[in-house]
Amino acid sequence: MPLFRRRSGGEGEPGAQDRAGRRGFGLGLGRRAAEAPAAERGPAPRLDPAYGDESVRLLLGQAAAGDWTALRPALAAATGAELTFLVGAVSDVPGVEQWTARAVADAPGDALLLLLSGARHVTWAWEARSGARAKHVSEEQWKLFHQRLDVAEEQLLEVAEREPGWLAPWYFLQISARGASLGEEVATARFEAAVRRVPGHPGSHRQRLQQLCAKWGGSHEAMHEFARSAMLAAPEGSPLGELVALAHLERWLDLPDGEDHAYLSSPAVVAELQEAAFRSVLHPDFVPERGWQSSFNTFAMAFSLADQRKTARLLFDALDGLVTESPWHYLAGDPVTAFRAHRDRCAGY
Repeated sequence: MPLFRRRSGGEGEPGAQDRAGRRGFGLGLGRRAAEAPAAERGPAPRLDPAYGDESVRLLLGQAAAGDWTALRPALAAATGAELTFLVGAVSDVPGVEQWTARAVADAPGDALLLLLSGARHVTWAWEARSGARAKHVSEEQWKLFHQRLDVAEEQLLEVAEREPGWLAPWYFLQISARGASLGEEVATARFEAAVRRVPGHPGSHRQRLQQLCAKWGGSHEAMHEFARSAMLAAPEGSPLGELVALAHLERWLDLPDGEDHAYLSSPAVVAELQEAAFRSVLHPDFVPERGWQSSFNTFAMAFSLADQRKTARLLFDALDGLVTESPWHYLAGDPVTAFRAHRDRCAGY
């Protein structure tokens, strides 16, 4: 039995922010895990939006204070995936929509400011919608959701026109297109625009995987095909092997109780998880870049649920307690609690 019961599948927030209602859970640590010494289990898990990076923590503090003068130089110095990561982190800070609205009114020609405002409106839209299944979202919530996505679309498309070489607007436009149900043709065009600028960008590939999920109108077959083909097309050591694990977690999430564990622990799926991990995050050529902890958390959860505790422990040890909300939010309870339970179970291996 998995440690936690999964939450129900269905619509969710974009990519790393896919949230929905959670189901109850049952904890079954087992005798060996319960006996594992506390020191062996590792440091106290923590959900850190700065990913343990003090320079990012400084930016988040500046964003929370509304200090655009202090924040702007760091964003202006970043390019490509780095700029996309930083803007994504800042866009999760509550209240950013307030001071960026005033700043955009004063400097409507600032593409960097428009990018941040547009990205924040994407996140803010899902905050209005909430993580509930569509049938439980109120009319007022839907109205706010689409109003905020409309602002995001307008601002991000303007940035894309002004700065044709930037990856960031196309990354966030993938998320807004999915939320606004703009269709497969638009979604595909935006993914292709993103990877033309940064071909191996993990975030854009995660967004494409979400677009292809059955819960967003795709299919399990298309999702798995994309994940595997993207992994094989990338050089060994690329983080894109994570897509294979994400696809299996999405399939697991969509199965009834009992069938879910049988699926994820089946020899065929375990073999694919092992191949993906050792081709990507556990490959000697893997180079950790900003946000590498997301891939490690994904594989750690997948291997733990698949009862592959030895491999899971390698990943948990490397994380040193750093939790990312995705994919642990797929489990009942908060991500830190889920991470701790699975890590402690694997520490008793």
